[in-house]
Amino acid sequence: MKAFDAQQPEPARLQTAPPAPILAELVPEKGPVLRRPVRRWVALPLFLFVATWLSTLAAGGGGQAVAVASERGLMAGLLAGLVEGAKFAVPLMIILMCHEMGHFLQARRYGVYASFPFFIPMPISPLGTLGAVIAMEPRIGDRKALFDIGITGPLAGLIPTLLFCVVGLHWSEYAVPAPQGWVFGDPLLFQWLTEWVLGPRPPGHEVFVHPMAFAAWAGLLVTSLNLIPIGQLDGGHILYALLRRRAYPVATILLVAALLLVVLNFALYGPWLLMLLLLIALGPKHPPTRDDNARLGPVRILLGWLALTFILIGFTPQPIISMG
Repeated sequence: MKAFDAQQPEPARLQTAPPAPILAELVPEKGPVLRRPVRRWVALPLFLFVATWLSTLAAGGGGQAVAVASERGLMAGLLAGLVEGAKFAVPLMIILMCHEMGHFLQARRYGVYASFPFFIPMPISPLGTLGAVIAMEPRIGDRKALFDIGITGPLAGLIPTLLFCVVGLHWSEYAVPAPQGWVFGDPLLFQWLTEWVLGPRPPGHEVFVHPMAFAAWAGLLVTSLNLIPIGQLDGGHILYALLRRRAYPVATILLVAALLLVVLNFALYGPWLLMLLLLIALGPKHPPTRDDNARLGPVRILLGWLALTFILIGFTPQPIISMG
């Protein structure tokens, strides 16, 4: 898949930060009772939210702004860049906002502490952002609360991702890529949707995607990365809710296997080493919930396993491929 601006994407940032400290207060006849920390920080999340909007606008329209400004002046360039950048920034930010608000609203529903989302601007990356993080205290809620909070973010973000993917692909086309350059790897789901919308791919052609489709591609990558069943990623929450304490050895085996795969195939998968080292630093173990014995029910169990297997069709091990 050839992106509208073929630059290397940065690995998506984790969507769940390390847990906030548990607070307790002494209630007569009940003993220590957990209570939620007060969300005092509003200015910082708001500032980062605005900054991420600006950085994604710049990532999507910076090239257009420079080209037009060199011909018609600075103001014309800024306007052209704003219009072009919005085609990418608006769908990408909607995807990220839906993902984070899925977590936040479910946490509010269950009375589990969750911070406001912290969006992370990254002006020098082709996406303009490293995603967003949200601090949550899973030990306040029970097993069912952990499952619902963990899975709602990816599901809420996946809905606009698929919508923007289909619409954006209608504005995309097949073309022969330049002999020297870079293309972005396609996950299976993106390949299926491309053939459904554009038809079979001619030999030697790549998809030159519309900015909206590229935002959806980024949404698939972010969703898949967050569903990795390790530690306190969204997939780690889901796996712990499904297996409880048996999730720890499973997550450890997966982390070691991924590390060996990357090290032994460093030329292909080397860029993932940094993320794996971060996961090792954070640890594959998930903290217990207030009640690990709460019942999930067959529907949640089936949905949980389906969500974890989404990685197989939504993740691409080589997000960027050299054509040289």
